[in-house]
Formats: sequence, C-alpha cells, structure tokens
Amino acid sequence: MTGYKVANGNGHSNGNGNTKGTNGTNGHSNGHKSADYTAQENPTMCSRDCCSGPGGSNRGNTCSDKKGAKAGSLTGEKIIPTPQSLLGNGKIQCELTHEELRALRVLNEDTYPYEVIEEIADFITKGSGMRPKIGIICGSGLGSLADMIQDPKIFEYEKIPNFPVSTVEGHAGRLVVGTLEGATVMAMQGRFHFYEGYPLAKCSMPVRVMKLCGVEYLFATNAAGGINPRFAVGDIMLMHDHVNMLGFAGNSPLQGPNDPRFGPRFPALVNSYNKDLINKAIEIAKAMGIESNIHVGVYSCLGGPNYETIAELKALRMMGVDAVGMSTVHEVITARHCDMKVFAFSLITNKCATEYSDKKDDEANHDEVMAVAKNRQKACCELVSRLIREIHLASA
Repeated sequence: MTGYKVANGNGHSNGNGNTKGTNGTNGHSNGHKSADYTAQENPTMCSRDCCSGPGGSNRGNTCSDKKGAKAGSLTGEKIIPTPQSLLGNGKIQCELTHEELRALRVLNEDTYPYEVIEEIADFITKGSGMRPKIGIICGSGLGSLADMIQDPKIFEYEKIPNFPVSTVEGHAGRLVVGTLEGATVMAMQGRFHFYEGYPLAKCSMPVRVMKLCGVEYLFATNAAGGINPRFAVGDIMLMHDHVNMLGFAGNSPLQGPNDPRFGPRFPALVNSYNKDLINKAIEIAKAMGIESNIHVGVYSCLGGPNYETIAELKALRMMGVDAVGMSTVHEVITARHCDMKVFAFSLITNKCATEYSDKKDDEANHDEVMAVAKNRQKACCELVSRLIREIHLASA
C-alpha cells in the first residue's frame, strides 16, 4: 500500500535515540512536510481489519510494531493511503500542510473524535449564521425536500472539512441550512451508505454534526421495497420500529470507545421513533387526503448494494418486517444515542418479490426507485413541511 507515514505524537525517538519531528508538529517541521519524495510500498502493512482492533493502528501501532520494527523506524507511525490524485510516477506531486495531513488521517479513520465533529459543526453554524433545530436526511430521489428551504446556505460536501462524499445517483451531496415553515432547519441532500465502503460510524457521523449544530429533531427519509403485501408502490410507511440486521452481524455505529459527551455506553432503543410525531403525521395525512396511502410499520436495513433474494425477503417477512432498504437504522441509533427525537418514513418505491418467477418485471432496479420517488416527492414534501410547522408552532 502506498501512503504517507504520519508520526502519531509530538516528536518520536527512533532506535538510535534521535528525535523525529520538531515544534510539536507530529513529525512535520514548521507545520508542513515537503512532499517531494518517493512514496514506497510498505511490505509490513496488512489489512485495515488487522490494525483496527485493540493494539492496532487505531492505538498508534502498525503491523511493523507487532512483527518487530527495525531500529530507526518510527514508533507509533500510521500509514495513510495516498490519494491517486497526488501520485505521478510514484512521487507526491504537491506539498501537504500539517492540517491537510491531519484531514487525510481523519478521513481514513473509522470513527470521528468529538473535537473533529465539533469543528465541522462550528464550520457550518458560522458559515450559515444559524443554529438549526430540525435536521432532515433526504432519501434517494427525495432531495427536493431540501429545495423547499428558504434563504438557503448551501455547503457542498466536498468543501466541508473532514466530511465524506456521497457517490450514489439521486444524492446531490450537499448540506442546506435555512428556514422552513418558520423553523430553522438543516437538510442533507445525499447520505452515506455502508455499501459505498464507509463504516457505519462514518455513515451516521453527520447526525452527530447536526446534534452539535443544535438539532433536536431528526427527520430521516428513505426509499424502500415493500415486503408487506398490503403496501402499494407510492405508499408511505411511517416507521415505528426497525430490525437492525447489520447489528445482528455485530456491526454498529456505536462500536468502539464511547464518548459520554454524545450519550451513554448502552442506549435503550425501545422508543426510538417518537409516537407523538407519528400520530401527528397520521392526522396531517388525513387532512391531505392521502390517508389510504399511509401505513405504520417496521423497517429493516441490509448492507447492499445488491437487492435481496426471495429467501431473504421471506425471512424478513417472518420477522415482522414491512419494508426493507439500505440506510436509516444506523442514523436513528446515533440520533437516539445523543437524545434526539426521531421521525422517519419510507417511500415504497417497489413491491418486493416473495415468490419465485422468471419474470424480469419482478426484479428491483434503481431506475424504478428514482422514478417513483420523483412522482411522489410532492406528497412527501408536503407531509414533512406540515409536520415541521406543527413542531415550530408548538415550541413558539
């Protein structure tokens, strides 16, 4: 693996007693290191999994430490993969400041420390001049929810320090802050998915950013496949519970050391979805005349990006799951961990096939998801905006 070697402390002594690093710059003199050197393969670097556990690279060690580092090598060094855009003929093509190297290190970590999330939140609140109360995560094809925001301050993900980038069609990849129905809100036009290669903690990291920005309510939307035979394409399922399939496999956004500034080590999830908001949404749906298209049900998140097999869908139905997708659950877990009130719904964009057939029409596809979302986005937007108005009026 080609990469930068970044010292993990303020000046480290090598095996000969010589000190690497001055002025407390983690091994980079005067705040930056000239990058005009050849980036070489590290023969002792193994997989991320090997270095991610106790005693691994997240603790400041590398495989070279465990296998016996040579005298003169950095102790506690960290291998940061080199972006391809910086490589040319095996050489780094630019100079990286200490801050840029730090950003690379953060983006290669599985979790974000409190201080980094605080920096991101400060960047957004100072840039927008607002402290939003309601956060919205727009699902596939539902980005128009953010287009309703008035006097918007728009932040492209790629321009937000230490922020990931969404890579999925239908996810614009920007954060919008402004007002909606009198309330100050922030909306994500594009979320991060486990199948994009991001760990769950990074997928749900923006929820913690929202929390530190001042958000008290999380609205999470998604496009999902309907397993419940009563559901029709275009229906809306208000989520009142979930089945965390990724959690069954031992994967959680809360894995690793717990920071009590966000929440407790062992949060309870029995009331994850706010009942008052669900009941209010049902009343709003009646007023909108779409009561017959509204359901209350259980959602499950699978890893993706492939759609489910018939056997998997049958198993989920036996477990009481009504709709299935590839997001939302880890965001809800993170929101509840930091004591945010949660409202979430799924737009049913396809009916899941639960019987074996040779018909191609029974196979789910992303184009179908996007088309249904586009046709139903007006109703979804009105439901969300009316519910936000109710929250704002109740708190005024």
